[in-house]
Amino acid sequence: MSTHPGSPGSLWTVGSEPGRQVAALGVAAVFTLALLDVAIDGRMGLFFDLTFVALCVGLALRVAPGSFFYVGVLPPLIMAAVLVVVAIGQPAAIAHPLDGIVRAAVTGLEAHAFALLAGYGLCLGVLFWRNRELTRPF
Repeated sequence: MSTHPGSPGSLWTVGSEPGRQVAALGVAAVFTLALLDVAIDGRMGLFFDLTFVALCVGLALRVAPGSFFYVGVLPPLIMAAVLVVVAIGQPAAIAHPLDGIVRAAVTGLEAHAFALLAGYGLCLGVLFWRNRELTRPF
C-alpha cells in the first residue's frame, strides 16, 4: 500500500460497493443490531448506539466514490425507520409500553439523538475526506 492518502489502495479509495448495495447492507445491519440489543436486555441502549456509529463510518468507507449520495443521506433515514418499526413492535424497548407509535418513535429519537448526530457527522466527515483525497492532485 502506498503512503500517499489518495493513492490507489489506500483507506480512502478502497470503497467499491454500489450505493444501493451499501444502503441495503446498512438497513439490514441496523435492524439486526436493534434486534440484538432488544433481545439482550429488552431495550435499545448503548450497544445499539455504539454499533450504529461504527456502522455509519463503515458504510461511508465501503461505498464506491460515485455513490456517496446514497450513504450521505442514509443514517437519519435508517435511524427513523428502525425507531418506527421498534415503536410498532416493541414500544417498551424505546419508550413507555403504553405510548403510541409516534410518541414512542419520538422518545426513541430523543434517547438515541447523540448516536444519530455522531454517526451522521462521522459519516459525512469520512465521505468529505474521501472525496477530498480522491480529487486532490498528486
